[in-house]
Amino acid sequence: MYRKEFLRTTPESVGISSGSVQSLIDRLESGFTEMHGIQIMRHGKICAEGWWAPYSPHLRHNLMSVTKTYTGTAIGIAYTEGLLKLTDRIVDIFPEESPKHPDAFLASLTVRDLLCMGCGMDSEPVPTRSWIRDFISTPVIYKPGTRFRYNSVSSSFLGAVITKITGQGLIEFLTPRLFHKIGIRADNLLCGKMPDGIDAGGAGLYATTEDNLRLMKLYLDGGVWEGQRILAEDYVRLATTAQIDTSGEAEMYPFAKDNFCGYGFQIWMCRPEGVYRADGAMGQFSVVSPKLDMVISVTETGRGIDGPQKTLDAIWDFLKDIGPEPLPEDPPAAAALKKRLSALALKSPARRPCSAVLPLIDGRVFDVTEGILCFENQTLASFCGLKLSSGISQFCFQFSSDSCIMYFVQDCIEYTANIALDGTRTLNDLSFQDSIATLVCMSGAWTAENVFTVTARWIETSFEKEVHFSFHDSQCVITTSDPLESVGPTGELNEPPSKAIMRRFHS
Repeated sequence: MYRKEFLRTTPESVGISSGSVQSLIDRLESGFTEMHGIQIMRHGKICAEGWWAPYSPHLRHNLMSVTKTYTGTAIGIAYTEGLLKLTDRIVDIFPEESPKHPDAFLASLTVRDLLCMGCGMDSEPVPTRSWIRDFISTPVIYKPGTRFRYNSVSSSFLGAVITKITGQGLIEFLTPRLFHKIGIRADNLLCGKMPDGIDAGGAGLYATTEDNLRLMKLYLDGGVWEGQRILAEDYVRLATTAQIDTSGEAEMYPFAKDNFCGYGFQIWMCRPEGVYRADGAMGQFSVVSPKLDMVISVTETGRGIDGPQKTLDAIWDFLKDIGPEPLPEDPPAAAALKKRLSALALKSPARRPCSAVLPLIDGRVFDVTEGILCFENQTLASFCGLKLSSGISQFCFQFSSDSCIMYFVQDCIEYTANIALDGTRTLNDLSFQDSIATLVCMSGAWTAENVFTVTARWIETSFEKEVHFSFHDSQCVITTSDPLESVGPTGELNEPPSKAIMRRFHS
């Protein structure tokens, strides 16, 4: 694969003041979100970029529903190559899974209807091995293409369309046609699977902040990359303009103001005129402003239900300050910004490595007798319909002055995790049953005299979990919490923080 690196330049050279970028970073660090990465491009040049350690430029990150935009791009490429038409009917693509006598609405359901979230269904099936048949069997109660309802399974279904007509998986199809052409390293991508092994095109992809920027630059440039057309011009126009009304979203999600502006083909429209975005839960954004010739790509964990919207609000205010012409260079301001962006980091974990209880539990084995204990967030596995872990059945801590080793058995497999106690994080590679993301930074501290808290940050995702081990004589009661209070703005991620779940153990 040939990958041409983008030119790096100062913000001033593309009409942005370094001070404006500093103000944007100030706002993003003010508490409504936890930033992981940001890249700002104008006129085809990167003028600002940074990642908050332990996140980094080449670390893939779960995209959540930004995956949908990649899936929509695959459909666009298939359309461009003449492999399908937007008017192709679902019952014709999947005749074996469709009823012999479909009702009128199902019979009229097309690829285009799925692209704009207009499938006419009021629900979506829980994925099983027969999820394609289950999706087609879901009642179509509204005329397709007339009523917006966000439906992640319909996006995975679009990926299944690619597999059906080409015999290739979504990622396999995109690798030579998209990734290799626009400079995305396919070998660095991960994608979750549906129960039947089909790539999860609704929320299963893991890619980098820059991968998302490259994807949306392709749309900004009208589907052409370095003189080569990848997406048909008419497909790009349809994908990036409102194809269906989404104003009804205001009733369910009044805080998500940028969800009321219309939806294209797996792409959201935005409040600033002409602006559109790829959008994933908890604030995975790649925003395009054609008027300003800009792309801004963000990976983060928005706090609460309105954190991601506040990120978009901050971006819109930032865009207001941008003019059409280059600004005079400001070397001191540009240098200060560059220094700040190169030193971004999340707040360090708490440091309290000692407790009077420690000698009493060091090296002792505990058997789980009640409840389910696990460090991973199982939202994504649940979304894909995969078997969930039965949890940890046995564990043991061994402490030293500045670290701890945890030995545990999960799903009948033995694991070892290294936990930092010195106010840092230790990186572990833990591959659990059906897990996609495996990289987890772990830290620990005695948050009370008898409570040892382990924080597991899955750095390929937006998820973090705190597990509180409360020791009482020979027993241990465990509670879990989500310190980031992650909630998806579009309803696709409904897992509440884990808390007050009592589990009893014996030595």
